[in-house]
Amino acid sequence: MRDWGPDSRSPALNSTSHVVIFLSFLLTARKTCAPEEFACFNGQCVPGRWRCDGEVECPDGSDEAEETCSKQTCPPEKFDCGGATNKCVSLSWRCDGEKDCENGADEEDCAADAKACPTGEFMCANRKCLATVYVCDGDDDCGDGSDELKCSSPKTCGPNQLRCNSSECVPLMWSCDGDPDCVDSSDEGPERCGGDGVPYLINRRANCTAGEFRCANGECVRLNWKCDGDPDCKDKSDEIDCPLLTCRPDEFQCGDGSCIHGTKQCNKVHDCLDHSDESGCVNATKCEGPLKFLCKNGECIDSSKVCDSHKDCKDRSDEPKKECGLNECMINNGGCSHVCMDRPIGFECQCPAGYQLLDKKTCGDIDECENSNACSQICINYKGDFKCECYEGYEMDPVTKTCKAEGKSPYLLFTNRHEIRRMDLGKREYSQVVSTQKNAVALDLDVANNRVFWCDRFHRKIYSAFIHEASDPSQQVPLVDSLLHTPVGLALDWLQHNLYWTDSGDKSISVASVDGTKRRVLISSDLSEPRAIALDPHHGFMYWSDWGTRAKIEKGRPVCDVYACVLSSDVANRRLYWVDSKLHHISSVDLNGAHRRTHLSSAERLGHPFALAVFEDRIYWTDRDRAAVFMANRLTGQDIHALAENLNDPHDIVVFHQLRQLPGPDSCNLGSVANGGCEYLCLKAPQITEHSPKYTCACPNGQDLGPDMRGCVPGENFATPSGGYSQADTASHLTTAPPTSLEPLTPLLTLKPVPSEESKALGSQSTATAMVMSTTTAEDSSVSQHLVFGLVCAGVYLVWRNYRRNSTKSMNFDNPVYRKTTGEGEEDEIHIGRTDAMAVHDES
Repeated sequence: MRDWGPDSRSPALNSTSHVVIFLSFLLTARKTCAPEEFACFNGQCVPGRWRCDGEVECPDGSDEAEETCSKQTCPPEKFDCGGATNKCVSLSWRCDGEKDCENGADEEDCAADAKACPTGEFMCANRKCLATVYVCDGDDDCGDGSDELKCSSPKTCGPNQLRCNSSECVPLMWSCDGDPDCVDSSDEGPERCGGDGVPYLINRRANCTAGEFRCANGECVRLNWKCDGDPDCKDKSDEIDCPLLTCRPDEFQCGDGSCIHGTKQCNKVHDCLDHSDESGCVNATKCEGPLKFLCKNGECIDSSKVCDSHKDCKDRSDEPKKECGLNECMINNGGCSHVCMDRPIGFECQCPAGYQLLDKKTCGDIDECENSNACSQICINYKGDFKCECYEGYEMDPVTKTCKAEGKSPYLLFTNRHEIRRMDLGKREYSQVVSTQKNAVALDLDVANNRVFWCDRFHRKIYSAFIHEASDPSQQVPLVDSLLHTPVGLALDWLQHNLYWTDSGDKSISVASVDGTKRRVLISSDLSEPRAIALDPHHGFMYWSDWGTRAKIEKGRPVCDVYACVLSSDVANRRLYWVDSKLHHISSVDLNGAHRRTHLSSAERLGHPFALAVFEDRIYWTDRDRAAVFMANRLTGQDIHALAENLNDPHDIVVFHQLRQLPGPDSCNLGSVANGGCEYLCLKAPQITEHSPKYTCACPNGQDLGPDMRGCVPGENFATPSGGYSQADTASHLTTAPPTSLEPLTPLLTLKPVPSEESKALGSQSTATAMVMSTTTAEDSSVSQHLVFGLVCAGVYLVWRNYRRNSTKSMNFDNPVYRKTTGEGEEDEIHIGRTDAMAVHDES
């Protein structure tokens, strides 16, 4: 119930003159409503989009009245739900598996309307469409087993293929290459390749460091993970022969064996990772509510025993002679601002829905929008209530009251080691996009041009292809095919048409033009284990995760001190999501690192989550332990479903939809000068204020910007972090030199991290490192033959550099701190996932 004014509790007007004046006021009010507004029958104006949306906004209910909504007709791009509700929903929601009409009309007769699967695809018994390559392959890809029925004879391998002991076929050239491709690793077995027959592991090393524990199978994991109650070795040897953990008498022992202080049990805060400290808690009964009465001596009796002429409280406080029978609400409404409820003794002030007591008598509006889960996207608070709305391109589902994307149905693309698969979320089609890959890991999309980009970590290359041609190996174009070591993260700037990636092998972050002809190392210092990467091309920021000794997510500066496995940006809601495979949770923060939330925390549900994508109100992720792709509600963490199972080491995942990459201006081509006048790369600059530069130029490795800050001039000798040569668009090589720490004029990363103070204790807040805008230096590395001239040059440079540092802006903010880390080796790489318009992922 809503209170629409201070006089809502006043008696009705009973004077004819008053009625005439009131009606005159209503007629005047109607005339003042704007064209885009709806005039309620009582004269109040509400936004026109609220008319017939299933929620009453007019005090008299006229915006949802039958005479109002019965006149509504659905435009051609809408589906008419029919019936008494007369609602319209997006035509693309028809037969998408979800009831969007209240009467379910949009999901009726779908079986009859459903078309046969495209030519060359197999239709499962549950009407799911499947690529024929997945039929009779030993995996239940349909979900009902129908693709594995009538498979009498084993699958025949081609002449250039090897049959694994587990029956699948792999290219013959993949055998004995040190990388197992068969599920049972038989392509690398001793009977074929010789050796000791020990299963191959990516992070198996001859010797582990002093800070690592050597598993029985040869893996190396962090030493502080041994006997922590969570198996990290593939063979679980890190949890063998562990001493029985005991806690002090004043501590509570969690289900995983860890200890917390006893006062933290049943405090309504999950202090144990397994939440065992809050299970089985029983709240003490409080003497509250209209059915209970609290005696002055502390006793609690039923309110029905008050003022019944019988002494029930030992101090007789339930039978006061002066108060029994007195109705305080008759006098000035008891002083209550809204509702006064008389009690046998005394009275109680109450508030209508949407209000709360500010003190014992005065009601104030509840700001429901303070709850981040109140709405899918936009929350509008008004007096006594709130309203949910959607961003442009989305529409409110009348049944679920959540925002759904308009237009074509979204679909998922995910890497599955040797292939990239596609799953349509509405049409239930399941197909293969890219095949015969050695170890496809990172993935991203160019939605507008229908292109897919991916990394093959075994071949150390970045590829690109149009999605409809990607199955043809001749159409798979290598964009970056040299000087890659361990590419693990990939992200596309779809506005400025640049491609960014992280390389944990040489500890660097690089950028290249979308055709791969121009390339530049952006960061080659102050990185320990860069993994996932995500971009915000509209605002010019880059986010990445670093799995070093002090793991963190950075935005040109640290955003969170956590061991994130995956990052994913939700541009619509301005949040950054990540999964943690060690702590088994999915969390998010806003794009400044604040307002941290945990969406899902469960070792049972999240085995080894690897990559993440967010779209609409759903989270999608890959799980390497369970070899599957899952989906859940991002607001509640509930409704968890497996979308694809029995996979072969799934890694990255992205959502394909027009709203995932929102259009915007190409800052490098706003004027008449192409590429911003830059001789080489043109990169988006961070939009810190409205006066920030729109772009910045960058030169190939080994060159610096000239005086005009657009052209390139020879710089100091430069070598890539591995000691190799840098690659320019002319393919010329520079002379080798010792690796140097380069400070490029970065694109989405003009903010460079500066070391911060040590983090505070677990759960506390620590000040993040300050980030200052860095520019390329043009120091002369050669020694001048004239010492005086050299000293003068050095002095001028130092003065200039000091001026530049003092004239730049720094930004600081507080970060949540998380102490425990995620996997360190290749097996636990980080993924920055994506959401509606931004994404990041990382690798294992």
